Amino acid sequence: MKLAILSRAPRSYSTQRLRTAALDRGHAVKVLNTMRFAIDLSGDEPDLLFRGRQISQYDAVLPRIGNSITYFGTAVVRQFEQMDVYTPNTANGITNSRDKLRATQILARHHIGMPPTTFVRERADVRPAIQRVGGAPVVIKLLEGTQGIGVILAPDRGVAEAIIETLQSTQQNVLIQSFVKESKGRDIRALVVGDRVVAAMRRTAQGDEFRSNVHRGGSVQAVTLDSAYEETAVRAAQIMGLRVAGVDILEGEDGPLVMEVNSSPGLEGVETATKLDVAGAIIDFIDNQVAFPEIDVRQRLTISTRYGVAEIVVHSASAMVGKPISESGLAERDISVLTLHRGTGVIPNPGGRRVLEDGDRLLCFGDLEQMRDLVPSRRGRSRRVRRLPKRPIHES
Repeated sequence: MKLAILSRAPRSYSTQRLRTAALDRGHAVKVLNTMRFAIDLSGDEPDLLFRGRQISQYDAVLPRIGNSITYFGTAVVRQFEQMDVYTPNTANGITNSRDKLRATQILARHHIGMPPTTFVRERADVRPAIQRVGGAPVVIKLLEGTQGIGVILAPDRGVAEAIIETLQSTQQNVLIQSFVKESKGRDIRALVVGDRVVAAMRRTAQGDEFRSNVHRGGSVQAVTLDSAYEETAVRAAQIMGLRVAGVDILEGEDGPLVMEVNSSPGLEGVETATKLDVAGAIIDFIDNQVAFPEIDVRQRLTISTRYGVAEIVVHSASAMVGKPISESGLAERDISVLTLHRGTGVIPNPGGRRVLEDGDRLLCFGDLEQMRDLVPSRRGRSRRVRRLPKRPIHES
């Protein structure tokens, strides 16, 4: 295949290892500076220019997008997607993972274990927020920090309030997160490639430092994850929309707690600790998946008039409970089941013999009018614009 690695650091260990692994496998590979692209939207087809010239055809692109160029970098990746070039990490996935609040919201929606977290803006809300996550000490995080920068441990409530007030006065948005005492100074970095963890290491902070990042002097050692930790890491990466990711996990008393999902994980620490060819595993995965470029499924499926995508929840009172999908009546309504979500598991393309249970969530494609009475009802909005009232503004 012909592969482009998007990177502004061509001499970095990670970029060089990925380039070498691709060359060793007989692939054509180029490292391209992300900032030298221009997005061309003037023609009939989406296109990209590099250093002012039309870019040649690539089979796949591997983005290594730094924090400081997230907006432009993801725009370039998105353009490659529009050109049907395969990427293991989509623009949407990179954006999701880069914003800590957005990432936490998405992972919480899918019941991924995380330290209790809250987000507030008003000064009066800070003290109740600290109490909601279990009280001090608490961890305060900037929303777009990286490599441990912008992560502060506040030992008591007064210090936490002062730090948050100072950061907010400089227009910084912060998360307030419970401090997991049993994991002080150490965490696990799992390298997820596709649907498996290809390598994992335990990072341990130096001295009294509570941040275990290698960039902050932390030490690393190889570790073999049990099934619970591996499943959590893979699910977190996939939920985020990433097929290559570094998932940082705390070892909580009740199991794994995800801290962060990194879309451009460094390879030096994990390859040094595990002696495994992680770069090679990434290249092999891309080579195996290059025929399946990212498709905006909802966008493609909703082009047809009257047809779209909806989630149908099977409730205990539903006539579908206990029946196979083939006898549920969905096919007769011109509704196809794409995936079945049961608990934390996902059953793709479930067959007609699959028996439905209370609480199942069905991702369906079909006639929107036929699905309307199967989707949980929500309060509708009036379509008619009302006349302005005689007293449009209430007196205070």
